[in-house]
Amino acid sequence: MTENARLLGPPGSAALDSAHEGDIYGALGTLRRFEAPAGRSLGRRLLTLAAIMGPGLIVMVGDNDAGGVATYAQAGQNYGTTLLWTLLLLVPVLVVAQEMVARLGAVTGVGHARLIRERFGRFWLAFSVGDLFVLNFLTLVTEFIGVDLGLSYFGVSPNVSVPLAAVGLFAMAATGSFRRWERFMFVFILTSLLMFPLAALAHPRLGPVVVGTVVPRVTGGFDATTVLFIIAIVGTTVAPWQLFFQQSNVVDKRITTRFLGYELADTVIGAVLTNVGAAALIVATAFAFANSHLAGHFASALTVAQGLASRVSPLAGDFFAVILINAAILGASAVTLSTSYALGDSFGVKHSLHRKVTDAKAFYGSFAALVALAAGIVLIPGAPLGLMTTGVQVLAGVLLPSAIVFLLLLCNDSAVLGPWVNTTRQNVVASLIVAVLVLLSLILTITTVFPTVPFGPLVVSLTAIGALGLGVLGLSARRRSGRLAAERSEAPRAPRDTWRMPALATLSLPTLSAQRKLGLLALRVYLVVAVVLLAVKIGQVAVGG
Repeated sequence: MTENARLLGPPGSAALDSAHEGDIYGALGTLRRFEAPAGRSLGRRLLTLAAIMGPGLIVMVGDNDAGGVATYAQAGQNYGTTLLWTLLLLVPVLVVAQEMVARLGAVTGVGHARLIRERFGRFWLAFSVGDLFVLNFLTLVTEFIGVDLGLSYFGVSPNVSVPLAAVGLFAMAATGSFRRWERFMFVFILTSLLMFPLAALAHPRLGPVVVGTVVPRVTGGFDATTVLFIIAIVGTTVAPWQLFFQQSNVVDKRITTRFLGYELADTVIGAVLTNVGAAALIVATAFAFANSHLAGHFASALTVAQGLASRVSPLAGDFFAVILINAAILGASAVTLSTSYALGDSFGVKHSLHRKVTDAKAFYGSFAALVALAAGIVLIPGAPLGLMTTGVQVLAGVLLPSAIVFLLLLCNDSAVLGPWVNTTRQNVVASLIVAVLVLLSLILTITTVFPTVPFGPLVVSLTAIGALGLGVLGLSARRRSGRLAAERSEAPRAPRDTWRMPALATLSLPTLSAQRKLGLLALRVYLVVAVVLLAVKIGQVAVGG
């Protein structure tokens, strides 16, 4: 008998790990698997929401990790409040992307990596999960950089702080209880709320905040370096690991379609909270450093804490350092779990926080190995830690379009989602998101190769080409939607509320058209080129070029 067969859940279930089936044990409540549906009273609904809350909130607030805190602090210190508008635009991006993975998790009962493996094959799994592993590992390194810088502010040596954080991360994950792990995460989420009193300590003015939120502009104007930084904000706010994490965490928490509406509420609350928190960090540093010699001269998160202590108050410096440490631990936990979940999906091994270490050795072993290796790199003398922090955020923004393309393909796979497939409106919004992200990375690529190209005409030209391409795709999609609608009208209506994906082995494999295969291959080739040129651009920024 194969290990996959040993791990399978109940007959007819797609679940790979039997631990993914059963009652929901959330940080704030329990829901029995066969319990009668919650009543319509507000109190019952709030209790149900409290029990479900977790995957959406953790993935969102966890994305305000150490790299995110540093990026938002740099945005405020170097650009004032003029980049707040990016956060407003990113709220719907977050909700659209994360709603799709939450729906995939609840309907299918399996993780993102396993769906890619089963529906597109090992070749595309290697590309997608390979990107994820590299990016997640580099992100994990930045989390330990955050621990190092945050505790250095309080005089703690990295030789003490980094190993201690590594041990703590593993201890929180390896309790054998999903509920205990989630409660740990809720403590860190509550601590992250210090962002708001920090912003208040900087005495912000409402006018510049409102203008910065609604008017798309940048101090010094738009250029290649500014685009690089905007991509970094996108990458730290919407990262590929979030897609893999939330889908697997929804599955691990045993959330099904019955509770999908509550999980969407969890996701929306998290999206709003994470972006308002990011805005609070930008506001705090923008007003703290305005009209000072520190304005426009971001060096590191540690110098931000020191600057806040001198410019605002020692309490402000303490708050920022605690926020940085807290964000690093929360982000490290979610990012590492995202990788371990994907490993379990890819290789068919047990992967659940409900299991003890002795019952899921590969799952917890990969978690421990990643944490130990990342912590070790941070302790290497002379490692370019500051440059790595910025580079990881930009890399996430460059790789995000590829991740969303596969997400779109899965959400339009009727064998996988049945009556839960994307609507035309969802496809339009997601396609626009991909187009904007590709446009940003194209601008970065072209200005790196041809630095003398006029920036304004380049943006106008690429925007026009992109709009034309979207129009052609829209016409094609409209014809396809018409055919699918006709097919659905002739087919028996599926019971949406109770429908779940059958076992993957029973599904017929999807057929990718030659056009779609060519498009996927072209996207991959472009991403390889973009990543190489991204390294060149970051090097130029590092030396002041």
